[in-house]
Amino acid sequence: MNDPDPSKLAQLRYLERVQERDLARTRRWIAQEEQREAERQRGLAARPSAPDWLIERGLSRRNAVYVHVGGCWNAGSRSQGVERDQELRALAEGVDACPQCRPDTTLGILD
Repeated sequence: MNDPDPSKLAQLRYLERVQERDLARTRRWIAQEEQREAERQRGLAARPSAPDWLIERGLSRRNAVYVHVGGCWNAGSRSQGVERDQELRALAEGVDACPQCRPDTTLGILD
C-alpha cells in the first residue's frame, strides 16, 4: 500500500487491522491471567489446613522453646504442627507458653 495519498477508507481499514491485532493480544493476556488465577485458586484449595497447635523448636531443633496456638503471629519459622496431647505434654514438661497467643489458657491449664 504505497499510495502517496491513501484514502480515508484505506486508513480506517489499516486502523481496524491494528486494533484487531491489539484486541487479540489483549484477549491472550486475559486468558493467560485467568489461567494463572485458576491455578492459584486450585493451589489455595489444595493447601492443607493450618495446625491447631504448634511447638517452636530452638536452634538445635531438639529443645522446645514455646508452644503456640495454631496461626499465632509470633510463632517462629522453626515451629511445627502437633496434636493436642503433644501440646499438653510439652506444657506439663515445662515448655513455656507463648505470651501472645496463650495456648495454656486456650487449653484450660491454669498456673
